[in-house]
Amino acid sequence: MSNSEHFANIMVQCFIDAVKAGVDLVPVVADSTSTSKIKPFVAEFPDRLVNVGIAEQVMVGTAAGLALSGKVAATCNAAPFLVSRSNEQVKVDVCYNNTNVKLFGLNSGASYGPLASTHHAIDDISTMRGFGNIQIFAPSCPIECKQIIEHAIREMGPVYIRMDGKALPELHDADYRFVPGEPSLLRKGSQVAICALGSVVHEAVAAADSLIEAGLDVAVINVSSIRPLNRELLGNMLSGMPHVVTVEEHNINGGLGSIVAEVVAEQGLKSQLTRLGVADGDYAAAGDRPYTRNNLSIDSAGIASVCQNLMG
Repeated sequence: MSNSEHFANIMVQCFIDAVKAGVDLVPVVADSTSTSKIKPFVAEFPDRLVNVGIAEQVMVGTAAGLALSGKVAATCNAAPFLVSRSNEQVKVDVCYNNTNVKLFGLNSGASYGPLASTHHAIDDISTMRGFGNIQIFAPSCPIECKQIIEHAIREMGPVYIRMDGKALPELHDADYRFVPGEPSLLRKGSQVAICALGSVVHEAVAAADSLIEAGLDVAVINVSSIRPLNRELLGNMLSGMPHVVTVEEHNINGGLGSIVAEVVAEQGLKSQLTRLGVADGDYAAAGDRPYTRNNLSIDSAGIASVCQNLMG
């Protein structure tokens, strides 16, 4: 795997490897063959792709039917449309009926940039958290993405994976092993802990490195496993931390900010919590990724500035 990799390419290669290993896996797309980068899979297995056209509800229902027939079904399309258009089918056909469907939310967050709020998935985690019986993951780098997808394919039952739309470099060492439920500590520190998920973990690490260079003591925690989540372990990581900052390309309600707030409150931690993301009742700005993240203070400079202000 190269230093920087597009998550959709990793997904497709995992599908190919799984079928070659004997997994009866069938991808289902909603006219999203380009978005899913599925062509290499079709070249290997031309009879295994189901394309239902621009009909997300049908896509999810079809995937549930395939799963009920014994197959591993994987839906592959843009996160904003998967979440918004097939909400009921995910809730009933997938979660309630416990079908073996893997939902890949591609181009999540503000990946679509200038296409604005209709194409931004800033509520997918909160929506999926509202459903019972579905695992939720948000990989931050290629090695983690690959291992999360391999876990999802092996695991029986519903899974949602939040996939970024840009090629991302590695954050973990080659010996990294993803463990469902466990957050990973990328930087150690005692003055402020930055908790992040998905592609903005890169922004958090860059911010922490600049602060560490300035002599400050900053931790970075990557929360890629949303459900399951070892809350006790996350609480232990945050214990004694004066300040905690959450960073997400998502609304601050229902996503990582809410999860960390729950952990802080439930475990009686004394940390001051600051949530960075899309504000309550707002939408991400229409613009390219740097503009959007700068506007939300979730780029490395914005995160660093917030942390500096907290530490005085």
